[in-house]
Amino acid sequence: MGAGTGHHRSTSPVEFPAGNDLRIEGARRRLEAIARILDSRWRIPGTGIRFGADPVLNLIPGIGLLASKGISMFLIWEARRLGVPTGTLMRMAGNLGLDALISAVPVLGWAGDMFYRANLKNMHLLREHLDRTGPSPR
Repeated sequence: MGAGTGHHRSTSPVEFPAGNDLRIEGARRRLEAIARILDSRWRIPGTGIRFGADPVLNLIPGIGLLASKGISMFLIWEARRLGVPTGTLMRMAGNLGLDALISAVPVLGWAGDMFYRANLKNMHLLREHLDRTGPSPR
């Protein structure tokens, strides 16, 4: 049979999952790295307190909040592409919404942002989904 008859496609299902798994695993690692950078990249010396770029960006009025929450939205967008169900995406959006509310409060919001880690919470939800069901990319 020729390539146009579909015979050539019979080997595709064997090769696709392995390549897809690598793509999913790569996306997972990238998203986890982004979440760590945003929420817990650095440690205050002499303490167990960790913080990330999210509270630091929020020190820049207006633009910082938009930048940090824009990156956080990217994590949710990618979770959607990885097949996370709508209910879980809504929980992720709720985590981000609460984080945005905390961040919007001058001074106190910056401190609160150090302790409410929406991106790490969202990555936990993504990991649970992928571990439980396996990926179903869109």
